[in-house]
Amino acid sequence: MNDQIRIIELKESIFKDNDRDADKLRKELKKEGTFYLNIMSSPGSGKTTTILGTVEGLKSLLKIGVMEADIDSDVDAQTISDRTGLPAIQLHTGGMCHLDADMSRQGLKALGTDKLDLVILENVGNLVCPAEFDTGAVKNVVILSVPEGDDKPLKYPLMFEKADAVLINKIDAAPVFDFDIQKAAAYIHQRHADIPIFPISAETGAGMDEWRAWLLGQVRAWLDERKD
Repeated sequence: MNDQIRIIELKESIFKDNDRDADKLRKELKKEGTFYLNIMSSPGSGKTTTILGTVEGLKSLLKIGVMEADIDSDVDAQTISDRTGLPAIQLHTGGMCHLDADMSRQGLKALGTDKLDLVILENVGNLVCPAEFDTGAVKNVVILSVPEGDDKPLKYPLMFEKADAVLINKIDAAPVFDFDIQKAAAYIHQRHADIPIFPISAETGAGMDEWRAWLLGQVRAWLDERKD
């Protein structure tokens, strides 16, 4: 090894700096009374449809805003705005495959959080980069869709280790794709014991009541903590 070559652990430094910024952002959001939810998954897992079903069932109980992150286009934000009437913005990541805490802060500032109880982030679609960067969210949720296969928790362990809940979406298609929900749940629990798992179909509405009830409980508990 050439002793003249300096090695800089840049990646570790970036993560540490981002983790500090994420903790700071969470404190800022708690002070404002805004619960920030980060939803992650592969492309095509049904994130936008799941968010639509989530906010339609909760918008009479909570003041909600949505941030849609993508490399380009504003299709998802437009869909949320048109279908729900809720404030929604599109975040372009400039080619980055994830959002970090500072990107979140910029988006939250543009959306405006002073009158929102809940902000939902649809993160960039992949199961690798988003798991590595703390966005400053209060909770992280992963969507695993049936067509992806029940072995995804084995292939992308960090994503499921970082999650606070998992939604198994498109359960109505399980017989077609030979998807074993019990096996998927076992693989998930290998990575994160006792994590809540919600089998849902965002398209048909199956299981969505249980998911929304869990999320509402998380938001209310977090807001109650702020009052203590």
